[in-house]
Amino acid sequence: MDRISGLPDELLEKILSFVPTQVAVSTSILSKRWKFLWMSLPKLEYDDTCNRYPESALEEFIDKNLPLHRAPVIESLSLHFGGDSNVEPEDIKRWVEIAVSRNVRELDISYSHSEKEIIFPSSFYTCKSLVVLKLRYVTLMDVPSTACLPSLKTLKLESVTHPNQESLQQLLSVCPVLEELSMHFDGDHDGVFTVIVPSLQRLSLYIAHDLFLEGYEIETPSLKYLKLDDQNIMEHESDITNMPKLNEAYVDLVSHDLKSVIGTVTSVKRLTICSPVIFFLHFINLEFVESSVNNVCSIVGQDNAYGDDLVFNQLQHLTLCVCKNDSLNVLGQLLKDSPNLQVLDICVIEGHWTDEMVCWNQPSSVPQCLLSSLQILSWSRYFGRPQEREIAIYILKNACCLKKATFLADTEYHVSNLEMIKELTLSSRASSTCELVFVEDDDDREFEAESEAESEAESESE
Repeated sequence: MDRISGLPDELLEKILSFVPTQVAVSTSILSKRWKFLWMSLPKLEYDDTCNRYPESALEEFIDKNLPLHRAPVIESLSLHFGGDSNVEPEDIKRWVEIAVSRNVRELDISYSHSEKEIIFPSSFYTCKSLVVLKLRYVTLMDVPSTACLPSLKTLKLESVTHPNQESLQQLLSVCPVLEELSMHFDGDHDGVFTVIVPSLQRLSLYIAHDLFLEGYEIETPSLKYLKLDDQNIMEHESDITNMPKLNEAYVDLVSHDLKSVIGTVTSVKRLTICSPVIFFLHFINLEFVESSVNNVCSIVGQDNAYGDDLVFNQLQHLTLCVCKNDSLNVLGQLLKDSPNLQVLDICVIEGHWTDEMVCWNQPSSVPQCLLSSLQILSWSRYFGRPQEREIAIYILKNACCLKKATFLADTEYHVSNLEMIKELTLSSRASSTCELVFVEDDDDREFEAESEAESEAESESE
């Protein structure tokens, strides 16, 4: 400890900035010199979501020390309190006001309270220093007409309650340089919401399954990245327009019609997609549909998975989640409409479950991307089912520029790894330089399929 105490205050403060505030405060008992060092830290975190402190102890500590904090600028202030906390809205309001007076740059508030009261002082809505704002479980009351957050670039809202349908757009409209917006909507937001932000570059939107949603409107002309995770099971409208600069998109829809969204992302270079092809398939009474995969595929249709006349000229990397029973039917059309595709990743996104039916409608002609551009194929959770084998063999047979095809084997459907390897190894390949690789599901051991198949063939001949 003597060596550390010999360091200059600036270096000690730097060291303390890397540990939680609670730990930094505990160093005040070491000596007189250490007593107030933590009070110069630019980042403060106060968390009582797990009720770790005696009743009112943390609130009293903040009330006593925050007004006396020595840092001229509070780089970051985090206030996290659970529903059982004794912290009142007026407490949060008072602490935020102090932070604003210290030119706070990042504000992170998580506050669950039974009373929907205002927790922001009037000075908050004109804070010139605020760059990052994260809110969870709070109630966002009407934004004053005089509000302006001229430096705010990142806004994250999770389970925030809005008093009316206009309050969200009112907040967004006072953020002239906003670049990143993340929103998590659950049962506390109903009706219609609007996102119109000319400066926005990144948008992440999660909509819970049980939200009583009528629809949403998004207009973001500067957007480069879009993540739309719409898990809502209610039929609703979406109006997504004016995204000419979009470079990457993640689209995960549960019941929403893919046709209403896919046309807005045709300019992307990277696309991740998980969606049912046709809305009614998830609500149809399957007693009236024969159980065979072919019958379901015939309902979906071959060349109209999401509409005609769409071309993904810029698309280079496609990730397709095949957790839904008709997901692979989208693949044929995406291959046809993506003439410059270089990387194809077929997978099941983490947290998604796979259906047993797998639809595949082979394109009537070989897609241009298979003939001239596709170089990498990666297939995780490859079960080796008949329709999957058909797709894999079709791609290997027609992808002239393919350099590597990797399969992560999954034996859930009782198809052995070796059987999968044999089937694909013995199939014809358009590319003589294609490396075929299998990764076992049990220990992620990677090996070249040719070597394993050859060894087995030799043992059988003996």
